[in-house]
Amino acid sequence: MKLKTPFQYGSCALIFSLSLMGLSKLVAPLSSVAAPKPVAVTDAMKLAHVSKINNLLPLNFEANQGQTDKQVKFLSRGNGYSMFLTPKQVVLTLMPTKTTKQQAVKSHKQVDGTILQMEWVGANQTSQVLGLNTLSGKSNYFIGKNPKNWHTNIPTYAKVQYRSVYPGIDLVFYGNQRQLEYDWVVAAGADPRLIRLKITGADRLSVDKRGDLVLHIKSGEVRQHRPRIYQQINGQQKAVAGKYVLLGKQEVGFAVANYDQSKALVIDPVLSYSTYLGGSSGNGNDAGFDIAVDLQGNAYVTGQTGSLDFPTKNAFDSSGKNNFVTFVTKINPAASGDASLVYSTYLGGNNNPQGNAEVGYGIAVDFQGNVYVTGISYSSDFPTTENALSRTLGGLSDAFVTKLNASGSRLLYSTYLGGSTASSSGSSADFGRGIAVDLRGNIYVTGEAYSSDFPTKNAFTSELNGGINDIFVTKLNPNASGEASLLYSSYLGGNGFDTGFGIAVDLQGNAYVTGLTNSTNFPTKNALDTYIGVNDSEAFVTKVNPNASGEASLLYSTYLGGSSEEFGRDIAVDLRGNAYVTGRTQSTDFPTKNAFDSTLGGSQDAFVTKVNPSLSGSNSLVYSTYLGGSVSNYTNTDEGSGIAVDLLGNAYITGSTSSTDFPIQNAFNSTISGLNDAFVTTLNARGSRLLFSSYLGGSNFDNGYGIAVDFFRNIYVTGNTTSTDFPTNNAFDNTLGGFSDAFVTKINWRDYASGQEDEE
Repeated sequence: MKLKTPFQYGSCALIFSLSLMGLSKLVAPLSSVAAPKPVAVTDAMKLAHVSKINNLLPLNFEANQGQTDKQVKFLSRGNGYSMFLTPKQVVLTLMPTKTTKQQAVKSHKQVDGTILQMEWVGANQTSQVLGLNTLSGKSNYFIGKNPKNWHTNIPTYAKVQYRSVYPGIDLVFYGNQRQLEYDWVVAAGADPRLIRLKITGADRLSVDKRGDLVLHIKSGEVRQHRPRIYQQINGQQKAVAGKYVLLGKQEVGFAVANYDQSKALVIDPVLSYSTYLGGSSGNGNDAGFDIAVDLQGNAYVTGQTGSLDFPTKNAFDSSGKNNFVTFVTKINPAASGDASLVYSTYLGGNNNPQGNAEVGYGIAVDFQGNVYVTGISYSSDFPTTENALSRTLGGLSDAFVTKLNASGSRLLYSTYLGGSTASSSGSSADFGRGIAVDLRGNIYVTGEAYSSDFPTKNAFTSELNGGINDIFVTKLNPNASGEASLLYSSYLGGNGFDTGFGIAVDLQGNAYVTGLTNSTNFPTKNALDTYIGVNDSEAFVTKVNPNASGEASLLYSTYLGGSSEEFGRDIAVDLRGNAYVTGRTQSTDFPTKNAFDSTLGGSQDAFVTKVNPSLSGSNSLVYSTYLGGSVSNYTNTDEGSGIAVDLLGNAYITGSTSSTDFPIQNAFNSTISGLNDAFVTTLNARGSRLLFSSYLGGSNFDNGYGIAVDFFRNIYVTGNTTSTDFPTNNAFDNTLGGFSDAFVTKINWRDYASGQEDEE
């Protein structure tokens, strides 16, 4: 029967459903987010899988098996928040957005956030907390040096249930399309007026004229929209009136109008914190920086993620507590929902006096599915293995090199890589930027070294070359121990600033490196160009034989550029030992040969260059081309950021463009959608023809950073987007989670629209 008295409760099953939507960095209420624009999919290629990397993973709850404070039963994390479930309360740590990828490379400081605690007043203090609906994905934690504190194969669940929080009232947390929801389930005869939430961490609570519950915090507000209350009757939703009721300075409950006691009742507000997290141009606290793909088409991503520590007081401890750690995530793009997450593994330390972040910058995978990661650590207790080259942090920061087994649950090798003595620049910081692995499982790493005592062996140069810093090129055997694991390590640079960004390895174990230099005496050999341009920095291409020693290890090295600025971003190598480089150029006289485009289009173009290091001088240049447009409503700049090569020698490039006339071929999107789009381009083996080229983006800013190609020539791209209408397909989440999200895109194009592929 129907209740006749408003706000009276009877003996029915009652469900209060609260939805915490948008905990991955919303900048506007979800209602203001535009629907994704449709993407035309041709017969020649299929946009198979596009999603935001930070929102790609299914929402889950990890059982606490020692990875956080013992009072926590389950924990969950999203982009910009962590959630801890204890028997008595829920704790949310909300983190402000951070930086763009380029800014994050330069700054690793932790960011203070806000802690909100929600506890149920007068509740059962011994409520049973259970995980429901076990998921396939596992979590692994390698935090700190002590293996006793590492935790692996942690089960994850789709739901967490609190039984009998109040007499006859259960509480269930669950996720739905990246929304964090919790239901109060009121059994027949139970009294929902017992439900009282005490919220601490906010300066004050209020209910505005729209009926929204507003939590006023130091950096803005957390808004829980007016609850949508309804019952399911005959398969349809029937609205029921209701509202929030403030029960004190920090307490809130619900008031519900007449409803059918024989049916469940759903109260469904939406929580966002757009004001708090908005106003910063970045990926927030979780960011993906590199991508790799295995033979089965699984994608591996590394980057940084927010704090894993349960807050024991209502403030973040900024004195030596690391707010960010490296994550390694394996995704199966062929699956969807829960099955898409294979594992997530977290790497980091806690003893970090400067409060800087652990960040993963480079990732590689071998034929067995073992994963290799490099990046930067400031922590003296970063997890290392007994067979490490170094188990001690050398300087302000060290590069780290870590090998994980195929399930992500065991460290097979993990070491610091760096020195302890400051160079003339006054810094002893060392950074890992790029990583590769050969057929024998040896690891190749590049980056930048400021330390004057960076470990060297069989080096081309065993000392800093008089500049601010140098590139390093290092080869490690993770199956050996200690110093025996160091097979080769050398400085590479000159009298200026030198940085290695990309590294690749050929079938013979030779390493190929690119980056930037402004040194006038950068080492060259058999070079295409032995002189740096007049202005700024120049790209370089260097081939090293780590099986040799001294000067014999340098096989080829050249400047690559014209009279203005160049920047080498990434490098790949084919089966014949040809090197493929991409980056950016501002020179009108950048060297071109057999070019698809021999003219600088705008103020800055991407470039794609193929070099044969077995030849010398101008003969070593196989092809070199500009890649960009000339017309722009914005900055008229184009840049290549990632490159890969397939078995036929076709080159795959991603980057960013602001050109409205960027060269397009067989595109799924032939028109720039915003001020800046990512692009995905395939060049034939001769560099003279586009096989495929498309914009990838929405109506705002989009950038491609990393690219990989599998055996079947499927393309995998990662980058970041600020577009609410970024094209998605088969996505776990179709909406922008915050100001800027990372994305993962898989493109199937086994049959080229043009019908022909060029072989060398």
